[in-house]
Amino acid sequence: MTIFVITCLILLGLLLLLIEFALIPGVTIAGIGGFAMLIASVYVSFVEYGTAAGFVTLIAILIAAPTMMFYFFKSKSSKKMILESQIDGKIENIDTEKIHVGDIGKSISRLAPSGKVKVNDEIVEAQSTGPFIDQNLNVRVIKIQSNKIIVELLKQE
Repeated sequence: MTIFVITCLILLGLLLLLIEFALIPGVTIAGIGGFAMLIASVYVSFVEYGTAAGFVTLIAILIAAPTMMFYFFKSKSSKKMILESQIDGKIENIDTEKIHVGDIGKSISRLAPSGKVKVNDEIVEAQSTGPFIDQNLNVRVIKIQSNKIIVELLKQE
């Protein structure tokens, strides 16, 4: 009867771990319960059948759990859960032929510290050197990076 209990604890523990990894990822009751059942099966093996049976149960669990996860994630049913699309987006680089260091522009949005500015009829991502810059204020380009410019607020007259 005790071997049946140990076997049931192992199977239920592995099933709960599979549910944890496949259906409800994160640390949930299923994962904690699965680990608890596996630990309980090892404990019952040690108590009822001695050290040798306890270690055999522990080794069986340490082999069965990763093997089960490996074959589950290689199966066709898990392929539906895995995102396989590739990201093909690109960062828009600043056109250095149109925007130069020292050019004057106007902030389109608030730069806190990043936002949009319009320089030489180009709208680009910009970052303030220090204080936040409100909308519709004049700014000067002080540095050009690959995908944004660094600006400073011009003294308003």
